[in-house]
Amino acid sequence: MSQGRLEERLTISKRELARLLKELKKWSAPATVLLSLYIPPGRPLSDVMTLLRQEYSITDNIKLKRTRQAVKRALSAAMDRLQMLTSTPPNGLVLFCGEDMSTGKFECFMFSPPEPIRVFYYRTDKRFITDFLEDMVEDNNAIGIIIVERDQATIGLLKGARLEVLKELEGFVPGKHKMGGQSQRRYERIIEQMVDEFFKKVGEEASNLLVPLAEKGVLKGVIVAGPGLAKQEFVEGNYLDYRLKKILAPELVDVAYQGLQGLKEAVMKAEKVVEAQMYRDAVNAMEEFKLHLAKGTGMIVYGEKDVEAALEMGAVKTLLIHESREDLEEWVEKAKSSGAQVIVVPESLAEAEWFLKTFGGLAGILRFRISTV
Repeated sequence: MSQGRLEERLTISKRELARLLKELKKWSAPATVLLSLYIPPGRPLSDVMTLLRQEYSITDNIKLKRTRQAVKRALSAAMDRLQMLTSTPPNGLVLFCGEDMSTGKFECFMFSPPEPIRVFYYRTDKRFITDFLEDMVEDNNAIGIIIVERDQATIGLLKGARLEVLKELEGFVPGKHKMGGQSQRRYERIIEQMVDEFFKKVGEEASNLLVPLAEKGVLKGVIVAGPGLAKQEFVEGNYLDYRLKKILAPELVDVAYQGLQGLKEAVMKAEKVVEAQMYRDAVNAMEEFKLHLAKGTGMIVYGEKDVEAALEMGAVKTLLIHESREDLEEWVEKAKSSGAQVIVVPESLAEAEWFLKTFGGLAGILRFRISTV
């Protein structure tokens, strides 16, 4: 196989990388036998091979026989795969090789990532070192969500179609009282000071969690929501970092809940925040699918063969596909070529598990009835 063809086969997409990272993070070992190797573009492979041979030569110093054999096997596998190439691919090369010492299972993953590798790094450890790849799978369009009351707050993040709670906070602010006169005014001042302290804490947590994303250009907007006037007090009181205020959504959102339920409600109501559209579309598409299913309209299709046939006919209006499916990108391409809209169903969606177990995580909403349904 030519170098060019091999490089093409080695190159993986962001979605493929995300799935691989999920698998790699499951690996662990009682000893430092899992090999991680990062080779940046332009690094001569001959230099890398020299390093690995040196490492192999000193493995005899490892006292435990099982550990020594496992490290030698990982190094040998890495060298065998590098010998297949004559140069480093344009985005560099990553290798993870190692043995699950509890089962004896051995794997060696070699690939070129979707973005260039910036460092040369080699290590054997009790886990695969995936840190340098994490940023590559991070969605480039994220929305921060802050739900704030006078004594409660939730900070969340919408990344693509995934919604997650980053932090939940609670403060203590006394309720109503029966004091009057000077005592009442003093009591009210104390309450306001406690609210002020809580809002400062919320602002600080929001800065810690969201500002790094804003500085990297990942965070595209911030939604502030809540059930009452507290959200307005929070925004007008300058508790938010100036970098977050720059991308603050122009309208505050009324929600009734905190936590994940509140975040979902905020996303659904934040009509002017464009990046929230993906999650909202997933919810709406799932509701439409369930409605057709309940009424038996004949306007949905599921099962791989029937879905593929409907796509080929151009009959699919919307393709729903669960984000965990290994063949996600293949179906996305098929949908695009037939003019169908693609909705990736995130695991955070309430119906996601039901959709995956019942329909295999794949279904279509039709433009018109077809005979295969």
